[in-house]
Amino acid sequence: MSGRSEELSGRVALITGAASGIGRAAALRFAEAGAMVMCADIDSEGVKLTAELVAAEGGKAASLQLDVSDEVAVEKSLQQTIDSLGGFDILFNNAGVGAADFDLTLDVNLKGVFYGLQYGGQFLAKRGGGAIVSTASIAGLVGLVTPMELGEGAFAQPGGVAYIASKHAVVGMTKQFAIAYAPYGVRVNAVAPGYIETPMTEMIRDDSVIQAEFESLHPMGRLGRADEVANAAVFLASDRASFITGVTLPVDGGYTAR
Repeated sequence: MSGRSEELSGRVALITGAASGIGRAAALRFAEAGAMVMCADIDSEGVKLTAELVAAEGGKAASLQLDVSDEVAVEKSLQQTIDSLGGFDILFNNAGVGAADFDLTLDVNLKGVFYGLQYGGQFLAKRGGGAIVSTASIAGLVGLVTPMELGEGAFAQPGGVAYIASKHAVVGMTKQFAIAYAPYGVRVNAVAPGYIETPMTEMIRDDSVIQAEFESLHPMGRLGRADEVANAAVFLASDRASFITGVTLPVDGGYTAR
């Protein structure tokens, strides 16, 4: 695998939302760092392809279909990871949606992350420790600015409000679970991406005027890449972050520094 390192050698990572975007980039990056990867997503075909891409680059991966809003399925996925890959050391609690539906957004982005933290924390504590990284958002740290082209109050609609509420919840849950599981050797952190070039932002990138507006919200003047978020997640999951827990790390080109 190109650029392969050993910072996660011998470890097994379960990555949710791995069929595309940040999740797919993370699967490739975690494998590049030496981890065996269980790729999970509600999109069974997409997640199989991710696992195949990992294998094609010399990594070891398996895949499973997973709806993170299904509490029982989330709990089972941890044992399935152990059964398939022989261990469980890292959870990248990444699955999320940007839906117009209020309840669906909360079911996936809030409850889905909560189930990962709850059962992942328990599993890792029993196994002697590990790391959980969840995907929050700049929308979990600040309110979102609405470019004029989208119309006034675009993010104040039910789906937008649910997204912002759910991502703020991820930040809060990260702190609480970090405190709860620190005595058991389980570190709990999160990444907070800005606007990233993924399928979720495709609508933004289809219009050059709107894309330029969103780019201008980031002091670095561009959208982020999925691999840049993946790099941050690998760092937080690795021993290089051994004294870091309860932190939400912005990966946002300076968006939240304004």
